[in-house]
Amino acid sequence: MSVYYSDMGKGVSRKRIIEFFQKQGGYARSLDFKAAHFRPTEITELVREGVLDKIKAGLYRLSDIEFPDALAMSFVDVSKAMKNGVICLISALVHHELSSFNPTAVYVAVPNEKYAAKIIYPPVDIFYFRRRFYESGIEILQTKYGEVKIYNKEKTVCDMFRYRNKLGEDLAFEGLRNYVGSKGADINRLMQYAEICRVKLVLAPYLKALLG
Repeated sequence: MSVYYSDMGKGVSRKRIIEFFQKQGGYARSLDFKAAHFRPTEITELVREGVLDKIKAGLYRLSDIEFPDALAMSFVDVSKAMKNGVICLISALVHHELSSFNPTAVYVAVPNEKYAAKIIYPPVDIFYFRRRFYESGIEILQTKYGEVKIYNKEKTVCDMFRYRNKLGEDLAFEGLRNYVGSKGADINRLMQYAEICRVKLVLAPYLKALLG
């Protein structure tokens, strides 16, 4: 009989925690649990059962909240975990449909003087950008789960050329080629960002070859 009541109490607690997460938009932090009088052991148990996912120390989300796709989910996870993080490079390139590459991690930029939080999930590649490169070209994606900062198309292409030696010249050129052929391509705007990113002289010959 005592087991029955224990299980029933566990079920009620589980339901309360799930409803709490739903009201919080699917995400919650340890301080929220404390304020709501949930025990750490209850949260640990739900993580073990796969009801909750641990994003980083002190940040969790419901595992079954609905996203358009896995990429969108990973962007929101990273943005929740890193308030100053900006989706960049290959991740931004894929989001803008400028590459067919399938990255195994989320590429995120942070200011080079800031500490980057350690994220448990999803996998991330962190790039420390100097202020000149970090602050320009940021767009805000509005999602039902919160805002995501990401670099615009032009800034992303130029960043790919900045990191061409590390990430691959082929990927940088693919991004440029697809940008030039995309609807709304603005070459003057692209070159403005090329100057900001200090890749104008590098990018110009590739652009000339594409434009004929």
